[in-house]
Amino acid sequence: MAEYLDIVDENGIPTDETVERETAHAKGIRHRTVHLWLVRKKDGKLQVLLQRRAKHKESFPDRYDTSSAGHIPAGSDYRESAIRELFEELGVHAKAEDLVYCGTRRVVYDGEFCGKLFHDRQVSKVFYLWFDADESAFNIDPAEADRVLWMNLDACIDGVRHNMFPHCIEMDELEILCSGLKVDFA
Repeated sequence: MAEYLDIVDENGIPTDETVERETAHAKGIRHRTVHLWLVRKKDGKLQVLLQRRAKHKESFPDRYDTSSAGHIPAGSDYRESAIRELFEELGVHAKAEDLVYCGTRRVVYDGEFCGKLFHDRQVSKVFYLWFDADESAFNIDPAEADRVLWMNLDACIDGVRHNMFPHCIEMDELEILCSGLKVDFA
């Protein structure tokens, strides 16, 4: 079944037109995504929850990624989609008002993906949610991920910066997260 997305302007505001997800990526049509980071304080340090994408995922299999993320279906909004993705991927219930907005990330990528030309144009809002649970407490959807891992925020930044573990996390997103958390981006 085709997934439809709202076509949006440079600020992520829907234009009242929709496009199939595959067409959006084939033609570089701007659409929305949302990224949600779960954060907690443990032993005096900020930690972020990473999910390792499932081995069979078409994009970035076996790589660590944002706690939860996804494309926003046509007619939905950022917070509603973030809450839905969090529940679908990790089994976590949350309220939209508990999400803390960190900033907006604009993605422009042109290249090849899975043997096809791929033109990605995203307006992505980044949020965080204070949430403390053991890794074993998450109900992970095996279609999306195979495990979660709490990592100290400074170790995550350093690991992404120096490519010390397999990931698909962008440095500018970590910078946006740090800004929202009001902590120094090391």
